[in-house]
Amino acid sequence: MNVATAQGNILEHDADIVIVNLFDGVTTPSGATGAVDRALDGQISNLIAAGDFEGKLNETLYLYANGGLSARRVLLVGLGKQEEFTLDRARQAAGKAARTARDLGAKRAASIVHGAGIGGLSPVDAACAAAEGTVLGLYRYERYKSDKDKKVLDSVTFVEADDEKFSAVSQGVSDGIAIGGAQNFVRDLATTPGSDLPPAALAEAASSMAQEFGLQCTILGPEEIAAENMNVILGVSRGSAQPCRFIVLDYTPDEATDQTIALVGKGITFDTGGLNLKPGDSMRHMECDMAGGASVIGAMRLVGHFRPNVRVIGLVPASENMPGGNAFKPGDVLRAANGKTIEIDNTDAEGRLVLADALCYAQRYNPSAIIDIATLTGAVIVALGQHAGGLMTNHAGLAARVKDAGEVTGERVWELPLWPEYEEQVKSPVADVKNTGGRAAGSITGAALLKLFVDDKPWVHLDVAGVDYTDLDRPYIPKGSSGFGARLLFQVVRDWEDGLD
Repeated sequence: MNVATAQGNILEHDADIVIVNLFDGVTTPSGATGAVDRALDGQISNLIAAGDFEGKLNETLYLYANGGLSARRVLLVGLGKQEEFTLDRARQAAGKAARTARDLGAKRAASIVHGAGIGGLSPVDAACAAAEGTVLGLYRYERYKSDKDKKVLDSVTFVEADDEKFSAVSQGVSDGIAIGGAQNFVRDLATTPGSDLPPAALAEAASSMAQEFGLQCTILGPEEIAAENMNVILGVSRGSAQPCRFIVLDYTPDEATDQTIALVGKGITFDTGGLNLKPGDSMRHMECDMAGGASVIGAMRLVGHFRPNVRVIGLVPASENMPGGNAFKPGDVLRAANGKTIEIDNTDAEGRLVLADALCYAQRYNPSAIIDIATLTGAVIVALGQHAGGLMTNHAGLAARVKDAGEVTGERVWELPLWPEYEEQVKSPVADVKNTGGRAAGSITGAALLKLFVDDKPWVHLDVAGVDYTDLDRPYIPKGSSGFGARLLFQVVRDWEDGLD
């Protein structure tokens, strides 16, 4: 599917369908929507007056042009109330419109950019959001389908009439294509069945991406992981016939910088729970348990594309968690790379284990900030559902940057406390720490363990178990793997200027 820009009059653009918009409460269309209305002898105004179209967020309605335009049909998409309009609503409108046009059988769509100049949105940002929403909304995973869906929208062209805005719109659309493509790349990885994406295959995907986008990539196998004393990763992988991998992606900007951001993602390519075997229903979709690692790889793809002036390190400990004959057991004690020992209370709490070694590894870069992201706990789903990821931190300033980035990308996170009392729950009578703290505050105690491995560096932990996969069908996030996190992580990097206070 091709997303492009064109300069000119959308009424004259050669397309099957023209997409325009309307805010809730508007009774007299203006701009491009008004021009289309006049070309159609007031049909849109009549629909508004009759109450057939109100402009509510993501409301759609199509009508036939009957020769008034070059296109055969016109699609109206609602933007909601103007005072509530945001970048994410621009994404939603674009995604909803593109999917509707596709479902109507259109092959070529021409659209205006939604909301440029509204609420302070610049043309470049609005165009970027529109392109993102289009690319993300039209996503399908059809790798294993013999009969592909025959309804395919071949192209969406954003048409801009203003000569002075066209350059900004073109730049925004180009950026949005790259950003949406990276999230779809994450979705592809997270949706691939576990048998087809074991740790070695995930590492190969990261390596191929790095070569394409100009990043340095180092892949550590079991012997190299052992040499780094990352015994916890090795312990988790013992029950699997598939050897573990440790993925290191390294971006160094052309200009000298003293700022380094470490991104760390859980890469459990399939999680059975180990000897603490999951129930069957809970094991379904555990191919997505590497979604945090995939989002780090996707964020690094964006870093390679946009090349910001900050060093960025991406770390992904990749392993399966299987109940093989050599599997690690409840009661075992594993020693992490920093020397701390961890008692295994439950083998199904393995994500925090591989992250512990990865967080230790991150210290060698003396990072200005560390952000880890993981499908860590079911408890965060109970707390926040499918609408936000959980955030825990040791640094309020870094947490604020992550939350602000989430508002920009529409990937919301909500902070949970990480008071010292929660660390008491993960103390062990036989080791430095144990890998679970009981049912109470399960998301927080998972973070309390990880906090012990960051050496007081500014750090944010994101628990995305509730948002990595969705049963909801949203305008630009269809059912399935969401790809949550890649855009969020990159937005933090993109906005990074000076060090933290």
